[in-house]
Amino acid sequence: MQDHSQSNSAALRTAETYISPHSPAQRVLIVTAVDAEKDAVLRGLGHASGFDVIAGGVGPAATAAATARQLIQVSYDVVISAGIAGGFAGQAEVSSIVIADAIIAADLGSETEDGFSSVQELGFGTDRIQVDTASARKLAGALNRAGAAVTLGPVLTVSTTTGTAASAERLVNRVPNAAAEAMEGFGVATAAAAAGVPVLEIRSISNMVGPRDRSAWKIKEALQALETASSLLQEVLR
Repeated sequence: MQDHSQSNSAALRTAETYISPHSPAQRVLIVTAVDAEKDAVLRGLGHASGFDVIAGGVGPAATAAATARQLIQVSYDVVISAGIAGGFAGQAEVSSIVIADAIIAADLGSETEDGFSSVQELGFGTDRIQVDTASARKLAGALNRAGAAVTLGPVLTVSTTTGTAASAERLVNRVPNAAAEAMEGFGVATAAAAAGVPVLEIRSISNMVGPRDRSAWKIKEALQALETASSLLQEVLR
């Protein structure tokens, strides 16, 4: 989710789980940050079987822990990070949907005299995790056919959401084709990768990345777009 600073305590309850009553051959875990996102996903799924949905908490650490805990308890075929996000100008507009083609930890690294160096450039690990490309493209195509505005592109994970034009510009310089910014994807993806499970990330856009202007945010519309994307998952993943 792009920003949770105004969420009330009820919305921030973590690790609340909806478990599908059926056990089909294909089982999917969907991880959101907060209950509002989880509820939108559930509305989209309707009565589809094979989907377990949890609200894992805000930020990459919380969602990594919640995802890992769930993966220990149940065997899954796919893990999805889902929620609302900020969109980068020229890539993803408000109320549109972004399907990640890469999940990137955009602020995992070190500042140097020459600027930012990613953890990968420093030789300490990786700052990006590849998604299930075939499923990502299939979902983007299904959304396009359904008339939704959709972008297939990198989704950045940050621990501090962007609030200035200068910060947004630095991120674009770091990842020129970045489509969206959120706070949980890399955590979910790290847990999925450790378990050897394919991962996807779905983000609906509530605001533009840059100067913080809550009056311009369209959270209701973004949640409706998330519901739309979720309604196609059974078709895409079966």
